[in-house]
Amino acid sequence: MKTALRSIMDAMEGWAPLSYAYAWDKPGLSIGDPAAEVGKVLVCLTVTREVLAAAKKAGAHLVVSHHPLIMEPLKALRTDEPHTRLCLDFVRAGIACYAAHTNLDVAAGGVNSALAAALGLQRVSPLFPVAQAGMVKLVTFVPDSHVARVRDAVCDAGAGVIGAYTHCSFSASGTGTFLPGDAANPFSGVKGAVNEEAERRFETLVSRARLSAVLKALFAAHPYEEVAYDIVPLENRDAGASLGLRGELPAALTLGRFAEAVRRALGVSHVRVSGTMQRRVRRVAVLGGSGGGEVLAVQGDVDVYVTGDVKYHDALAAQARGLPVIDAGHAGTEQVIVPVIAEFLRGHFPGLKVLCRAEAECFQVVR
Repeated sequence: MKTALRSIMDAMEGWAPLSYAYAWDKPGLSIGDPAAEVGKVLVCLTVTREVLAAAKKAGAHLVVSHHPLIMEPLKALRTDEPHTRLCLDFVRAGIACYAAHTNLDVAAGGVNSALAAALGLQRVSPLFPVAQAGMVKLVTFVPDSHVARVRDAVCDAGAGVIGAYTHCSFSASGTGTFLPGDAANPFSGVKGAVNEEAERRFETLVSRARLSAVLKALFAAHPYEEVAYDIVPLENRDAGASLGLRGELPAALTLGRFAEAVRRALGVSHVRVSGTMQRRVRRVAVLGGSGGGEVLAVQGDVDVYVTGDVKYHDALAAQARGLPVIDAGHAGTEQVIVPVIAEFLRGHFPGLKVLCRAEAECFQVVR
């Protein structure tokens, strides 16, 4: 059974909205037609020529990756340039490419949630807030008979989420007035006169990333011909979205033992460790991928920081602050998201065949 590519894109963006991505990023569909039919998907971390060969061999119609295939605009379609040739070969093969990158780093249940789970962290909470995960308050006015319908519609579309609670809203009684014009078709009242209507002021929180879908649901569920609504900007941030997470191990370990546990959990050949190996650690911060540049931003009660791509001088600065660092590699800290994406797609599209491809380590250790 095949599924429209657009439906897969919508599901992925319901999980990791494109607006969560950083401005420099290029997530989404880079190759393909949203109207195409997809029967088999290959999920990977990075789109390479080996991935293309695997997708062709498997008969996949779509590759879903974490790293986008196209990050910079192609300036020419020259086949003597390896990356351009790879893009053209995907087009020739009729295989679409879709990526969820920094939007999936930020989204709840994304890369850092998978990393924290792989390391066995408990009581996780956000590490770095993100500006693009802002909130608004949606206010509208609904007759009593339709409050439940409107509430369920907008909350099913993503409004009203506060922590572990959903369908959070507030309503209060009031009176609305309106004078229908000649071309109007009012839900109640009469034309040519000022009408008074008993209404409920209904309000709920909405992540900016989900506002478009929530408004669409509002308009579909609301009985009025013209829906009156307000969108109020807030200082609140979507608590489910953050760059990185912090959590706790079930029990304290020495840094050396924890580093070995990280290596085993992530299935990498080695990790790099900065800090005293006998120091005991329990409170852990994680940031998958290239989080080495954020070392100096890690604040609060953190005993060790697990990330990738840590530079020499940043490691020295962390040492000076007394913060141990474990560099498990860019791919090593992100590879955990591949099976999570695959399970997400299987759960949403039971008839879809979904395959995973593990990433080979970019660098080999020579001893």
